[in-house]
Amino acid sequence: MAAPVMWTDRGRWAAAVVGTVTRSRSRSSQAALKSQYDALVIGGGHNGLVAAAYLQKGGLKTAVLERRHVLGGAAVTEELFPGFHFSRCSYLLSLLRPHITAELELKKHGLKVYMRDPHAYTPMLEDGVNGAPPRSLTLGADLAMNQREIGKFSQKDAKAFPEFVAHLEKLAAAIHPLLDAPPVDIPGVTTGSLRKRLAAAKTLKPIVKCGMKLGRNIPDFYEIITAPIMKILNRWFESEPLRATLATDAVIGAMTSPSSPGSGYVLLHHVMGELEKEMGAWGYVEGGMGGVSKAIASSARSYGVDIFTEKDVGQVLVGSDGAAKGVVLKDGTEIHSKVVLSNATPYVTFKNLTPQEALSPKFLKAVDQIDYTSPVTKINVAVDKLPNFLASPTPDNIPGPHHQCSIHLNCESVDLLESAYKEAMNGRPSSRPMLEMTIPSVLDPTLAPPGCHVVSLFTQYTPYHIEGREWTDQDREAYADTAFDWVEKYAPGFKDSVVGRDILAPPDLERIFGLTGGNIFHGSMSLDQLYLARPLPSLSDYRSPIKGLYLCGSSCHPGGGVMGSPGWNTAVTVLADMKRR
Repeated sequence: MAAPVMWTDRGRWAAAVVGTVTRSRSRSSQAALKSQYDALVIGGGHNGLVAAAYLQKGGLKTAVLERRHVLGGAAVTEELFPGFHFSRCSYLLSLLRPHITAELELKKHGLKVYMRDPHAYTPMLEDGVNGAPPRSLTLGADLAMNQREIGKFSQKDAKAFPEFVAHLEKLAAAIHPLLDAPPVDIPGVTTGSLRKRLAAAKTLKPIVKCGMKLGRNIPDFYEIITAPIMKILNRWFESEPLRATLATDAVIGAMTSPSSPGSGYVLLHHVMGELEKEMGAWGYVEGGMGGVSKAIASSARSYGVDIFTEKDVGQVLVGSDGAAKGVVLKDGTEIHSKVVLSNATPYVTFKNLTPQEALSPKFLKAVDQIDYTSPVTKINVAVDKLPNFLASPTPDNIPGPHHQCSIHLNCESVDLLESAYKEAMNGRPSSRPMLEMTIPSVLDPTLAPPGCHVVSLFTQYTPYHIEGREWTDQDREAYADTAFDWVEKYAPGFKDSVVGRDILAPPDLERIFGLTGGNIFHGSMSLDQLYLARPLPSLSDYRSPIKGLYLCGSSCHPGGGVMGSPGWNTAVTVLADMKRR
């Protein structure tokens, strides 16, 4: 199948040039591959790179083996059209844990983040009154400005908003101890000698700290992680634009609707973010999201990690004693190691990379039942002028404050989100999709030629199969046309500005980035796949049934989006196991 990239006449000639330049750069910087390491990491995504850095710091000679020509997994920057550099998959930074940034000295290794303020913009698709532009809702760090904006729709909501934000921040802050530690060691606490039980009891400390921080708010926390987000939002607010804007963060990346139980946790998950000591903040990485991966890789190399691209692992080697002994590449090269960490999804790790005879049928059945449902089609767009919104017109291609935001289109009411969801659940791409537009080149001039911009459209809802059949290139183009038609209604002239577009439906996200089902979190962030059950109860401690084989990706606690934490937690687990050997 052809790659889902489309050039207009202005960009068609450049395809081969871009790919060649990118690949030649990646090869030239690689060290020689050895036949023996202490630890091997399958996959050069951000969690795999973080794990490798900490393993090397802990004294294990470590190598990272990345299948693609570029490092980063989903956090990559790719030049899809000449001069246009895209965060092709993930597109915003927030949940990179501060201790990882500090300990790996990521700023020293080139990480630079552009903070966004304001950060959310929802224009209305309506006729203005008495010649005025349509209304819009803009939210940022300035609480007084937020109240003025919300007051355009409801004074009651404007008054309630500060208390709502404080309430969410209190709940989110209480969870932080759980992010930076493995889940409770239930078998260790409940079985074995008294000495072993006491040692395992230390794993209770984070959850005790969480409970103490929550205090009387434990019932509120329980409600928000189990209830539909609309039950919460309806209690606090009455205006549709505010409720719908907040609801988008409860469904982003998830095949769920605002009225589905558990959708409240996804909102809390996004509020947990922290950037430059600002709670809930999200920013653009200079050079695109590949800049994060590049900084982590640079740090890892500085400790002595060997990192390789275009090294496609075919299988994990399992010895006669049932323990992992290394990997064999698809070209037949064997590399031996004491431990193997997989940054791939559980499905890829255990169904594609691990010898099936080494795993029990019961375990493989459990792996098959992990939910990877995804609603996301990502569209990367190169434009030769800035979108000009009817609700906030800006002349002469000059950015306004709203251009740096996450721009929510087709999000004026919760009913629109519900309708889009129902269409996808019936096997059809949404006819009026939820669109989250970001334009990082407004703050980062390195991403596009002068006067031009890169636009990301993170769209929902689209099914993995269309009414039971596979996506065709015609389906991709038709869906992108639908999305562009809606953008055009909010920002006339958008379609004429398009230089090229890259359309990634769920199967494309799976094929290119290894995201099973196209799920950006390596598995749904539903209540049955969190904490002690992420991704399965038997895998929640990062150890697999194969001794010496570990998971270190976003499928592990604390889950997708919490950049680096799964990798860090796995490295801590591996080093502890190696010490006990």
